[in-house]
Amino acid sequence: MKFETSLPESVPLTITALQSFEARVFGKWILAGEHSVLRGSPALVFPLYSCYLDFAFQNQGQEKELRLQLMGPHGDEMRLLFWGVLEKACEMCGLSRSDFRGVIQIRSTVPVGAGLGASASLCVALSRWFHSLGQVSNNDLYEFARSLENLFHGESSGVDIAVALSGQGLRFVRDGERKSVALNWSPRWYVSYSGQRGITSECVAKVKALLLGNPELGNQIDLAMQKAVMMAEKALEISEVEGLPLLAEAIQLGAKCFEQWGLMPQDHVQKLREAGAIAVKPTGSGGGGYVLSLWDREPTGLITDQLIPCFVSNV
Repeated sequence: MKFETSLPESVPLTITALQSFEARVFGKWILAGEHSVLRGSPALVFPLYSCYLDFAFQNQGQEKELRLQLMGPHGDEMRLLFWGVLEKACEMCGLSRSDFRGVIQIRSTVPVGAGLGASASLCVALSRWFHSLGQVSNNDLYEFARSLENLFHGESSGVDIAVALSGQGLRFVRDGERKSVALNWSPRWYVSYSGQRGITSECVAKVKALLLGNPELGNQIDLAMQKAVMMAEKALEISEVEGLPLLAEAIQLGAKCFEQWGLMPQDHVQKLREAGAIAVKPTGSGGGGYVLSLWDREPTGLITDQLIPCFVSNV
């Protein structure tokens, strides 16, 4: 796919005009809809404000090439990812890395391979930079970033890209409507690390293999995940008294889908349940990564050190 550039033809390819650029892109977590979203089912996704990627570009006119500086607890994990994404972005715009001069600084608190949208945050940040350079039109921004994320997912649904671009909770349908999610009450939601990485492309391939080998079961699981989304939506629209048990049921139904896909990190899930969580499921592709837990009271005990509030910013 060729993306339009908004630069006039008289501007040379070497990118020297922009002196500086900065962007912050947040991580994400998914309430329900994982995997089935690839086949047109809805998903409920939210930004995780305590995890973010800061992208900064400076061109002082002294650099002879493009240099990369990495910072933050997960910055170094972006090294190989960044150059691959930049090469792909350049290819889509008819550019070369040698066209760029300056210094890029990336500070990331989003762990890679954990289900919190690290690849999407990088792809969106770089896409916004290309947009600021006039290389990608505003109308093409989402599809440009989604195409970049295909490098990691094989086939990106675009759900992570959409929430990273919007910075707000969304009901997302692939190639369909995206609308904001309004909460009538504030659930006690937390995410925590399962202790093992989950590779999105491998998890997607595992689900596709199940669908190919047993289409009837695969379709049943997709329908169950759709039901989990609808139940969760309803739960958030009504009062907490009525909504909390319905939300817990929705999350548990989503968890059952992950179990049937063979993507449930059982040990950490059991640990959260024993600590008092009323519902637990993976968030993201599963197979490891981060897990979402719902509580009917504030968590206590040693487990609290591992829990990240879904709606509290640590920035």
